[in-house]
Amino acid sequence: MHDTDVLFESNILNLKLIARGKVRDIYDLDNDHLLIVTTDRLSAYDVVMPNAVPGKGKILTEISNFWFKMMEDIVPNHLTEINIEQYISDEKLLKQLKERAIIVKKLKPLPIEAVVRGYLIGSGWRDYQETGKVCNISIPKGKKQAERLTKTIFTPATKAVSGDHDENIDFEKTCSIIGEKLANDIRDKSIEIYERAAKYAEKRGIIIADTKFEFGLDNNDKLFIIDEMLTPDSSRFWPKNDYKIGISPPSYDKQFLRDYLDTLTWNKKSPGPILPDEILLETYKKYHEAYDILVN
Repeated sequence: MHDTDVLFESNILNLKLIARGKVRDIYDLDNDHLLIVTTDRLSAYDVVMPNAVPGKGKILTEISNFWFKMMEDIVPNHLTEINIEQYISDEKLLKQLKERAIIVKKLKPLPIEAVVRGYLIGSGWRDYQETGKVCNISIPKGKKQAERLTKTIFTPATKAVSGDHDENIDFEKTCSIIGEKLANDIRDKSIEIYERAAKYAEKRGIIIADTKFEFGLDNNDKLFIIDEMLTPDSSRFWPKNDYKIGISPPSYDKQFLRDYLDTLTWNKKSPGPILPDEILLETYKKYHEAYDILVN
């Protein structure tokens, strides 16, 4: 699955580009469908890095599609059976987009990110140190960094515009943004998906410490999961054998990149620093290893 070609930015001339996210380029196809291209762009601290990881977009697409299928009975997803050849005929372009472009249902994205945590790490750990809570949820005293929580918690965030940081919010605020019924539904489904995935991954030697999901509604207000699912971009994956309480454990995800960036005198604002080849290669290896363990 390793790739020498890198796709930093897609360019499909006969389709209308709607958005270029941190990693995904989204094109309008028709009234009901979008084409999403998962590029090899790499973001950290909500900043897109200037160089990319060859083949990363294909790995993310494969991992997401694997989980989407596994969780279909909990919540429907945005995938369709439509092949990209129906819209693109250029052979060179098709080769570039193979395994990284998907055609999905056109849905109305909800303005929150559904974050689920099973362990105390990242912004959750920082919150806990300052307040004894995570997103206004009280956590027992005396917990250490990376310790498993007694129960899975739902800690949503508002979606930031590109370049800004997502902001953690409590459940009450979530209800005020999207309504109580929908907030409850998203919370319950997010926790159910996370717990099923965590159980599956742990048997294979990976701890999923936390993850985030995005949801959208169709014209009948039916709920779908969209974007990506349980990838190294949207989750913290820890090798079970290397897991220790009290430290930020080694990981298969972007934490490796964040740890490297923390050694630099970079202000965590755009533009990001150019990454050395060895950091890009190591990032690729971590993503690919997670893919091998979870999907193969």
